[in-house]
Amino acid sequence: MIVGISGGPWRSRRGPPQLNILRSRRVLIVIRAAVAAIVLGAASNCGGSNAGAPPGGTNDCTFTNPLGAGQDPWVVRRGDAYYFAESHDNAIWIHKTGWLTTITNGAVKVWAAPATGWNQTNIWAPELHYIDGRWYIYYAGGSSGPPFITQHAGVLQAATDDPQGAYTDLGMLYTGDDIANHANPIWSIDLTVHRVNGQLYAVWSGWEQNASTDRTPQHLYIATMSDPHTISSNRVKISSPTEAWERGTELDLQEGPEFLEHAGQVFIIYSTRESWLPDYRLGQLRLTNGADPMNAVSWVKTGPVFAGTGDVYGVGHASFTTSPDSTEDWIVYHTKTTPSPGWDRVIRAQKFTWNADGSPNFGVPAPASQRLAMPSGQCTP
Repeated sequence: MIVGISGGPWRSRRGPPQLNILRSRRVLIVIRAAVAAIVLGAASNCGGSNAGAPPGGTNDCTFTNPLGAGQDPWVVRRGDAYYFAESHDNAIWIHKTGWLTTITNGAVKVWAAPATGWNQTNIWAPELHYIDGRWYIYYAGGSSGPPFITQHAGVLQAATDDPQGAYTDLGMLYTGDDIANHANPIWSIDLTVHRVNGQLYAVWSGWEQNASTDRTPQHLYIATMSDPHTISSNRVKISSPTEAWERGTELDLQEGPEFLEHAGQVFIIYSTRESWLPDYRLGQLRLTNGADPMNAVSWVKTGPVFAGTGDVYGVGHASFTTSPDSTEDWIVYHTKTTPSPGWDRVIRAQKFTWNADGSPNFGVPAPASQRLAMPSGQCTP
C-alpha cells in the first residue's frame, strides 16, 4: 500500500529580503502560459479507446515533464479520478482528471480567504484528504505578510461528497504547547495528517517560538488528533535540520512533510534547505517498527533521498500516488524553472521503486528532454 501526497502551488515563501515580495498575477499568468506551451509541445497522445487521454504528440505512450506550472503539488487518487489541490489568488482550487499526467487541468475554486481574520491572506499548500467518509482540506494562512510571521494551519470540511463542491471553514488547528487552554498557537505551515495503528496524527513544519522575522529555522512537529479537525495533544518536535546535507546557506529549515507507507513501514518524506535556492531537496524519516510516533527517537533520518541535478533545480515538496491500474508508485514534485533565487516553479511526475530494506528509491529527477513511459493503465500503444 502507498499513501500520502502533498500540496498548494504559487505561494511566495520566505527568503532573502530582496525576494520577500508576493508574485503579481501578471507574472503568474506569463509563467503559466510559458509552461503550458512547453507542456503542449511535449505531451504525447495514447492510442486506444481511453477517454480523456492527454492530447497532442505521438502514439508512443510517453510524456515529458513538466506537467504544468505550480508548486507544492498535492495529488490524491480516489476511484478513477485524480484530484490536485493548489492555491492562488488567495483561494483554494481543486482539479479533477482521469490521468496523472493531466492533473493541472479541470480546476474549480472551492474556497476563498475571508476579508478579515487570522487566515485572510497568504493561503499556502492545501492538501485534500478523505477521512472517515468526508473530504477535508488542510492549508496554511495568515493575517498579514510579508514578512510571513502570522502563518497557521487551518482545516475546511466538504459540505457534500464532491471534493470540488462547497466547504465549511472549521477554523485554525492548534499547533502549540498548551493544549488545555489553546494558548499561544505557534507558527505552522504544511500540515498533513495520517493514521498510524489506528491513531490519527498531524505533522507540520513550525517554529520553536513565534518570532518577528520569517528568517526563522523550521522544524517538524507531530501531535495526536481526536478527529480530522481537532488536535488533541501538545506538539512534539521529531526532527530538526541538523545534518550537513540539510543545513542551508541562508536558513535552516524542514518543511512539506508527507507520509508514505509501504509494506508495513511508515516514512515521512520532507523538504529541506532553502525553498528559493537550487539545492532544495528531500529527506526521509523512517518510523522504527512498533515505536511510538510521538517520541522523537522513534524516527530515523536519512538523506538526501531526492535531489536536483545539473539541469533540474530545487527538487521539493513531493506527494505520492499510484498509476491508474495501481501497479506503479509515482512521485509528484516541484522544481524551479532556473537556478536563480526565486519561486518560479513547475510540477513534475515520475515512477519510483523500493529498496531491499523497504525504503523508497526515487532515483534521479528526469530532465525535460527525457521521454518517460505513461503511468501504467493510462494508455494503450
